[in-house]
Amino acid sequence: MNVPLSSPEITQEDIKEVMDVLKSGRLSIGPRIEEFERLIAKYVGVKYAIGVNSGTSALHLILRSLEIGEGDLVITTPFSFVASSNVMLFEKALPIFADIDPNTLNLSPKAVNEVIENLRKGKMSAGKINVDPSKLRAILVVDVFGQPADWDEFEKIAEENGLELIEDSCEAIGAEYKGRKVGTFGSAGAFAFYPNKQITTGEGGVIVTNDEKIHILSRSMRNQGRGEGDEWLTHSRLGYNYRLDEMSAALGVSQLRRLDAILRKREKVAQIYNELLSNVKGIETPYISPATTKMSWFVYVVKLDKNIDRDKVMEYLKENGIQTRPYFLAIHLQKFYRETFGYSEGYFPVTEDVSKRTLALPFFNNISREAQEYVVEKLKEAIEKFCR
Repeated sequence: MNVPLSSPEITQEDIKEVMDVLKSGRLSIGPRIEEFERLIAKYVGVKYAIGVNSGTSALHLILRSLEIGEGDLVITTPFSFVASSNVMLFEKALPIFADIDPNTLNLSPKAVNEVIENLRKGKMSAGKINVDPSKLRAILVVDVFGQPADWDEFEKIAEENGLELIEDSCEAIGAEYKGRKVGTFGSAGAFAFYPNKQITTGEGGVIVTNDEKIHILSRSMRNQGRGEGDEWLTHSRLGYNYRLDEMSAALGVSQLRRLDAILRKREKVAQIYNELLSNVKGIETPYISPATTKMSWFVYVVKLDKNIDRDKVMEYLKENGIQTRPYFLAIHLQKFYRETFGYSEGYFPVTEDVSKRTLALPFFNNISREAQEYVVEKLKEAIEKFCR
């Protein structure tokens, strides 16, 4: 049996929506992106949504709209997809990492407070690069794997310290924290729609915000800096080609219509894994915080005991047709960050410990119970073989 890590759910209705756009001849800057944005804004409960070509682009435009630039400091997590930190470097700002909560795997409010205190005392740097503590501007928080961060605490920290709060919900559309949808916290939020996400536009992302300035600037900058009322070849500011095309937007509209049904499917898949893994020694299943009133399952990530050789487990599963992945590798230990900032092991012990033990299992809407049982059977075999 071959079991892929992920597989997007594409229906005949999805295909029809995309084909209708192709037949129309209007492939960019048309009515479907406007519809997608309107539906996203309504679903999340915000005033504005700005469709772009990736979650990375969404985060980048949020930073630029907030005028975060050279030498500015943004506190964030080292346990994420690397884009959440790279976007700061696009603007010559510096990511200042804080460690994570060992249970939720989200950024730890306690660790963020410690970073802020150390910055004030002049005891904090970006690796081996000295920083100006007075240039602390923002906190960028990631809702890791579809679980909301501790937003009450982060809103409090941001307000007490006069910082912007940015929400990276690229993995978490539809999730709720104490009954409130993600994407409604802080200055602005970002969602992403890569094929392994809950819903997909192929490539694509969106900015959500109640801030009119962020809305106006992001909408302009995604389209080469063309301002409201500008002629086709007139550009009011520096911009980018971050547009979302009409075919992608049409696919997004179709997928968004059934988002809640998709989230229920993914919840069921997660519950089956929880059941099958409940008595497997050496495996820790995902922790869900009591504050998470709705989980938006992006991936299903287990933690292996420290005495289990994860690489050998992954190789064994691969030999048996099962695709897995180590989610996530610590950002500060990635080659570029080591070389640029001088990071090494020991900076963020919780992140480093977790990143050595996490394993993403095959997870998607329509995975069969038979496939899940096969995955767990082979995982048990691997653990027995490669427990040190």
